[in-house]
Amino acid sequence: MSRLARIRARLRETYGLPVSPPHRAPVDELVLTVLSQSTNDRNRDVSFLGLRRRWPGDAEDSARFDNSVNWEAVRAALVAEVEDAIRPGGLYRQKSVRIKEILEAIGDPLSLDHLERMTVPDAQAELAALPGVGRKTAACVLLFSFAVRDIPVDTHVSRVGGRLEILPPTKNFVALHDEMLRITPHGAELELHVNLLRHGRRTCHAQRPSCTRCELRRMCPSRRA
Repeated sequence: MSRLARIRARLRETYGLPVSPPHRAPVDELVLTVLSQSTNDRNRDVSFLGLRRRWPGDAEDSARFDNSVNWEAVRAALVAEVEDAIRPGGLYRQKSVRIKEILEAIGDPLSLDHLERMTVPDAQAELAALPGVGRKTAACVLLFSFAVRDIPVDTHVSRVGGRLEILPPTKNFVALHDEMLRITPHGAELELHVNLLRHGRRTCHAQRPSCTRCELRRMCPSRRA
């Protein structure tokens, strides 16, 4: 068994096998990812709920995504109105402008459903052409919306991967995404992303990692440091 396979197995023993069926609501996922920047999941969800309450989606949208939003109405709204809706999540001024810019850049129809029918590189390129959208955000949209073969590398995944030496010591997130995708077995994209993220949040912290109680300590070259 390869070292990565052993790491994957131990993470699964510790955190379980994550399951997240594709919801096929890429615009929702894109805005969720914007709202998640520089905050925690709770604040992200509160902000998204603010959008939903102010501009609820129709029944068809709700069937695709639990917290649907009428994105055409958000696009037509004033920036100040969007600010007010997402205020509890923090950085509401910057995020409201970015959300409006993205929705306007998507154009008409205000949909990204066609990404599912594109090649991964083409879908990544189309998303990256939107204002403020990078490789990690694009990967979140493709993976969680369509179960496309892409894997988001956030600060937790890059930190844990770097300490385990399965990712190179670089701050170039394009290179990190390319390498993470290269080493990830087909079908394991969601599992590895979620479990590495969980490990980074719960054990392998940025400043004071809990190495003595880490389930991966015997496989981690960084434990001695």
